[in-house]
Amino acid sequence: MTYTVAGVIAVLAALAYDLLLARTRLVRRRAFWTAYAIMLGCQLIVNGVLTGVPVVRYDPRRITGVRLVYAPVEDLMFGFAMVLVTLTTWVLLGRRGAAATRAEALAVQPGRAAAAQPQRDR
Repeated sequence: MTYTVAGVIAVLAALAYDLLLARTRLVRRRAFWTAYAIMLGCQLIVNGVLTGVPVVRYDPRRITGVRLVYAPVEDLMFGFAMVLVTLTTWVLLGRRGAAATRAEALAVQPGRAAAAQPQRDR
């Protein structure tokens, strides 16, 4: 498998996780693209140093050869997938944590739970 094919698979898997499994739909939000742009800038700086010096070398038969600054486009695919999966998981766990916190709050405040139940005639 080439690095390019692995990068495409990573992007498709991350999109499926965001849109179909977790249903957070982060790629439809401006906040995600803002966060990704910040990460991309940092990634290009670090990747530019690592591949421009060169500390890291790629087998030219395993990549397309297309680069942004010094970064192979495949590295950018993996960076995108990593950020999307991380943020999707963050939002998903945050939703679960918020739901658990609401349930705990109702359990701790018996007056609220009792007020929600109909009173019986004695």
